[in-house]
Amino acid sequence: MTRETIESIPIKIPKPTESDKQHLCVDAGYAGDEVDEIVAEFGYTLHRRSRGEEAKEIKKSARKKARRYVVERSHSWLNRFRGILTRWTKKAENYLAMLHFACGIITWRACLCG
Repeated sequence: MTRETIESIPIKIPKPTESDKQHLCVDAGYAGDEVDEIVAEFGYTLHRRSRGEEAKEIKKSARKKARRYVVERSHSWLNRFRGILTRWTKKAENYLAMLHFACGIITWRACLCG
């Protein structure tokens, strides 16, 4: 589903050029020649980390910090809300409202902390 994922990006991005490349950070689930071909077709520069690669890098240098991708970080923040982590509501509208409320709180906290 790599092609569908890239095509469904809702934000208009500039066309990649040699001087201004567009980067695509993915995890090890996006492995394989087919993925490489699709990413190259769209003009992205692929960054793929295998399991444990980052941990090895951190062990070598104490100054390096773990980098989490935006999606992983966002899921971590959302999992702090009990109503989202375990879906107690039956209606989709109520769950969506809770999700929007949690995103609002996360954004508000980020604005406070600067």
